[in-house]
Amino acid sequence: MIQTNEPTSNIIHLSDIKAQRTVRPAGVLGTNGKRATRVLAVTSGKGGVGKTNIVANLGYALTKRGQRVLIFDADLGLGNLDVLLGIAPRYNLAHVLNGEKRLDEIIVTGPGNLHILPASSGVQELTRLSHGQQFRILRNLNELIEAYDVFLIDTAAGISTNVLYFAASAQEILVVVTPEPTAITDAYALMKVLAIKYHERHFKLIVNAAKSDAEADETYRQLNVVTSRFLDIEMEYLGKVLLDDNVKRGVRCQTMVSELAPISKASRNFAILARCLEASLPPTLSVTGDYFFGKDILQQIVE
Repeated sequence: MIQTNEPTSNIIHLSDIKAQRTVRPAGVLGTNGKRATRVLAVTSGKGGVGKTNIVANLGYALTKRGQRVLIFDADLGLGNLDVLLGIAPRYNLAHVLNGEKRLDEIIVTGPGNLHILPASSGVQELTRLSHGQQFRILRNLNELIEAYDVFLIDTAAGISTNVLYFAASAQEILVVVTPEPTAITDAYALMKVLAIKYHERHFKLIVNAAKSDAEADETYRQLNVVTSRFLDIEMEYLGKVLLDDNVKRGVRCQTMVSELAPISKASRNFAILARCLEASLPPTLSVTGDYFFGKDILQQIVE
């Protein structure tokens, strides 16, 4: 069994850390002389919007552009990224939390030389990690991701504690939405909670499964109207992935559409998203070069 009742006397809340940490301009070298890894959480307010497909294909498109990409399946307890990619990891995050393996020992290689940190499926305890476990994962990830250019966190859907925590820990948050009214409403709710509870002010939006450019643009417009009116946030429209039967065919074949049908409509959209992401500016980063929190704050947690 995975223990979730760790003592919380030394816990520092994420909202406090965000308020305390100092920043440096994006792109400045860290203390190790290397450019910092770009850490992006891909999340959604509603399940079934194709978020994991977005993560896999966006990561694949980035590797095609020469980026070293690591994906963390943070849909803890119900991870399915490995199923989507047609790989069968021997170990997963549950083995790490049980002390059987280190994070670097569970990494598997997927299509296009994507590196994957697999979650577990059917382990309920993983859906309610303690604050101590969440921080320990982030601290270990902080040491692991230095070898990568891009680190993508595939969160679960909704506004559970794990979703909010992993989303708020990242430098950038990519919200996936479809043109469905419920998906739009839930995406707004997710951004609202992250803005109010974790003081997030910047979001990137990806519209998935739109029938046309016009429908995708209208979905962004609707969300932008309400967020501009009721939330003190900035929302950047990163792009869209149009409805494409090849995506469903890829899911059935356990192969990404970008690999299965590289010149399909959806695959071209993913290639454009990768270019747009590279062109978009990341936020300010930690002055210490750490990717989640400054070492001084991490040390307070450990002590």
